[in-house]
Amino acid sequence: QLQASGGGLVQAGGSLRLSCAASGRTASKYVLGWFRQAPGKEREFVAANRRSGTAAYYVDSVKGRFTISRDNAKNTVYLQMTSLKPEDTAVYYCAADGQLILSNVRQPGAYKYWGQGTQVTVSS
Repeated sequence: QLQASGGGLVQAGGSLRLSCAASGRTASKYVLGWFRQAPGKEREFVAANRRSGTAAYYVDSVKGRFTISRDNAKNTVYLQMTSLKPEDTAVYYCAADGQLILSNVRQPGAYKYWGQGTQVTVSS
């Protein structure tokens, strides 16, 4: 089970840190990712982190502003979001998969396990 938290309302330019705890699973065995979905839009890849945590992948629109990290000892993945923009407003979901091929890391359909989502709202 994946439990996401940390969303909220923030002004443009502000920061939030999302957390996703993986209960009953060993995080080091999974690729962990973050996706987001704004109203009326498809679910969009945001960031992902390799099992070892040594490499990360980002959508271009968040590069330099968001940082994904993980603490395998705590079975938790984080998404530090800075310089937030109104267009970052969405429900953010964490996802995990133990068999994912890294060439598919940006594809929502490649992830087997999903958290419940946490709302991030950025006001202008």
